[in-house]
Amino acid sequence: MPSFTLHDLERRVAARAKANADVSYTRKLLDRGPAYCAKKLGEEAVETVLAAISERRDRVIAESADLLYHLLVLLKARGIKLAEVEAALQSRTAQSGLQEKAARKD
Repeated sequence: MPSFTLHDLERRVAARAKANADVSYTRKLLDRGPAYCAKKLGEEAVETVLAAISERRDRVIAESADLLYHLLVLLKARGIKLAEVEAALQSRTAQSGLQEKAARKD
């Protein structure tokens, strides 16, 4: 199993965010703003869903990798750390998923 983690990817996104847009796709995305980053995340989400329904396992893996990358770019664009998302997930483990969903106000 590879030892590359989402935290490694988050650090790579942060490093690429400091690069020139001529050499960094990440920087190009960030320069277009959070709304554009969100749009790209949505596109990747749809591609992941479609792959999960009708494509080979390797395509699902590839699209999932794209989805996670674009999520981390969006989080960077919004100034949100992966650790904050992890904390939100951890707080939800105190109850079942059904209880947590029922308790949401929105």
